[in-house]
Amino acid sequence: MKTVLISELKPFLDALAEEMELYVPKKSGEHYVYNRYDPSANVQVEFNNIRTCTPAKEFLFPLREIVAVYPESSDPINIKPFAVFGLKQCDLRSIEILDIVFKEAEYEDSFYVSRREKMFIISSDCTQPADSCFCNVLGGKPFAQNRYDLNVSQVKDQFIIEAGSQKGKDFIEKHSELFTKTTDIILAKRDKVRIETQKQLEEINSALEFDSPVNEIVGNSQDSVVYDEEAKTCVECQGCTRVCPTCHCFYLYDTKQEDYFTKIKMWDSCMRIAYAEVAGGANPRKALGDRLRHRFMHKFSYFLERYGVDMCVGCGRCVDGEAGEVDIRKVLKKLNEELKGKDKAKAEAAK
Repeated sequence: MKTVLISELKPFLDALAEEMELYVPKKSGEHYVYNRYDPSANVQVEFNNIRTCTPAKEFLFPLREIVAVYPESSDPINIKPFAVFGLKQCDLRSIEILDIVFKEAEYEDSFYVSRREKMFIISSDCTQPADSCFCNVLGGKPFAQNRYDLNVSQVKDQFIIEAGSQKGKDFIEKHSELFTKTTDIILAKRDKVRIETQKQLEEINSALEFDSPVNEIVGNSQDSVVYDEEAKTCVECQGCTRVCPTCHCFYLYDTKQEDYFTKIKMWDSCMRIAYAEVAGGANPRKALGDRLRHRFMHKFSYFLERYGVDMCVGCGRCVDGEAGEVDIRKVLKKLNEELKGKDKAKAEAAK
């Protein structure tokens, strides 16, 4: 794909904003959040060296939206083309998972599809992973590999822009006056930064080694006491599922207006006590430990069995957003040790 060079981001972002709504990362305390880009504000846009604290799903799967109106029909709203700048590889993988869920033939969500078709993705390399990041443990990389329209890599005071789709290539060709040619030297410097970042991730997660594939570890943990032990500090804040870029549970409820009714779709969470409750009040997952078990089984076992894709991208948002100190990495490590102990006991019994 086509690769070009630019020395400043603003002309590039201005050109994007002329064609579509543009959202860019903004530093808020220690984290990044997304804001609508205003070309006239003359504010320097930061190149976010780590993923934002808010997940990309907010752009495609809103927290709350009207999906039906009675007696009038409710078709997908007229979505304008929009672009999101600064998404990381973990975000791109999460969008792949959401695509699987909401674009599945028989259950296609027309509202999601409408937004997805209008989305222009500008990813960027991750250069300063947080202590909570563990994407490399699940096969991830700190730089985009696919599923982007354009990718931006910073090399000192320059930016390499690479097209990853025909839409991205068309944009570069349309605005060719903004860019210059890349050189092998610049590309080599980018690759060096990527290797160094990968090493950072490996150092951060050096203690996170497993004796079996994660899906096998979790798949064999149905009767584990680890979930009940870890759930003791859980406060049912549901923060882990809210900031997770792949959690997609929702519920539908009806509201009455003056002369019409609406059906609203809203994010839900399997960590909420009433989530699994059925008519009559029966609830198979009243205990927090059972809900934590279900969350892990869905992430690492059920989804993989059905679609062949891991549902966890290792972004670490749940680690940062969790109020109850339930660290997904520590739970996996404990489950691994438990399974290893069981395997050892079986081997000794078979002697």
